[in-house]
Amino acid sequence: MFGAVSSSTPLCFSPSTRFNLDKGISNSTQTLTYLHSFSLFTPPSLHFSLSKKQPHFFPQLASSLSSSSFSAVNAEYIEEPATNVKFPTSLSFPGCTDSLTLFGTGYREKVFAIIGVKVYAAGLYLNQSIVSDLNAWKGKSTDAIQENSSLFNTIFQSPLEKSLQIILVRNVDGKTFWDALSDAISPRIAKPTTADETALTTFRSVFQDRSLKKGTFIFLTWLNPSKLLVSVSSDGIPSTVDATIESANVTHALFDVFLGDSPVSPSLKSSVAESLSKVLE
Repeated sequence: MFGAVSSSTPLCFSPSTRFNLDKGISNSTQTLTYLHSFSLFTPPSLHFSLSKKQPHFFPQLASSLSSSSFSAVNAEYIEEPATNVKFPTSLSFPGCTDSLTLFGTGYREKVFAIIGVKVYAAGLYLNQSIVSDLNAWKGKSTDAIQENSSLFNTIFQSPLEKSLQIILVRNVDGKTFWDALSDAISPRIAKPTTADETALTTFRSVFQDRSLKKGTFIFLTWLNPSKLLVSVSSDGIPSTVDATIESANVTHALFDVFLGDSPVSPSLKSSVAESLSKVLE
């Protein structure tokens, strides 16, 4: 029997472009290749550079540093406690115009019988200006925000940039990674168009015949609701864009995989919801 375990990580924001990856995030080097029994994306029952324009940081989030449900390494980056992966609180992604701010972290773990296997840590970065579109949820609790699909749809529909940073904590075969991601995306597209199929083929080409070793960076960056940039590097932080995905159905399905009603990493969505509740107090 398989299951997933998650943990929530609320955030505090301050300017930074530092990134540190704890070398001790995993002692395992076993490559995950058995998709029939291990789905990385089935939901449970770079280039970092100084930004041209530093974002304004919400003082409400400073109180998150005192929360016992996450590890604050320092004001420049946040540690996802289940994996010890450290995420910078502010950074610029390849292809982005402005610096984006970390709004939450989480992890993906699969359980075989009684053994938990953590696969990756993830962090969601948003343009802080998006908060002005969320005034309808001012004063809402973390639970209320987490359960409100319209709020997350508002975030997705915003023309402002947003990005998901994934860092593998195990070796994963590229085909296995893509097949699992495709299995999560496909049911979310009722009637794929030719454009959707083309986009999925382009997306697949990034991962096929590629070894994704522990420590690999995967950046999924939404420039707008219908355009996604994909950057992958197993040899340091990505500095280029590997593929551009242009399909509103595919980009929306991908967003839903992580932040929809049945997210593959509940801990990530919970963390984002808690951070938003702080901002919207």
